[in-house]
Amino acid sequence: MNINFRNGGASCVAVFACLVNMAFLSSCSASPTIDNAGQLHGRITRVVDGDTVMVNLGSHTETIRLIGVNTPETKHPTKPIECWGPEASAHTHELLPVGTDVVVVRDEEARDKYGRLLAYITRAHDNVFINLDLVSGGWAETLTIAPNTAYEEAFSSAEATAERLHLGLWGHCRR
Repeated sequence: MNINFRNGGASCVAVFACLVNMAFLSSCSASPTIDNAGQLHGRITRVVDGDTVMVNLGSHTETIRLIGVNTPETKHPTKPIECWGPEASAHTHELLPVGTDVVVVRDEEARDKYGRLLAYITRAHDNVFINLDLVSGGWAETLTIAPNTAYEEAFSSAEATAERLHLGLWGHCRR
């Protein structure tokens, strides 16, 4: 699945990539990789949990919170490990091993209250849309926070199907 930034396509992604370069990497010696379609590429350096990853963009590493999805907790400092959390985290590790080339696309709001970059991530070599994969397999629930709603309908539809089929957390956790 190809990702377009809202309705603007590659041109908006190219603008975003330039902004990322200016805002985050102005003092770095290496800049992020931008492909011919204007897509910003990075490399996974760490999977923090099911919905948070660290991505190297040139010589700058960003903590990225995946937009539109919420996996059960495994690392929260004040909450217990939740049902299906370890499985969701393991799935994200399988999808995004260290070194994986990913395409990073943000939506309207760039950062959350913790300073993490908010983004959609696609695995570059096969175009697997990670955010959607997590919801469609029952590894995550949807989490819609305006104004970052570009894929709200797709995520809601995927979640409904996963719930109907009792996939992942929908088949293993009491709701």
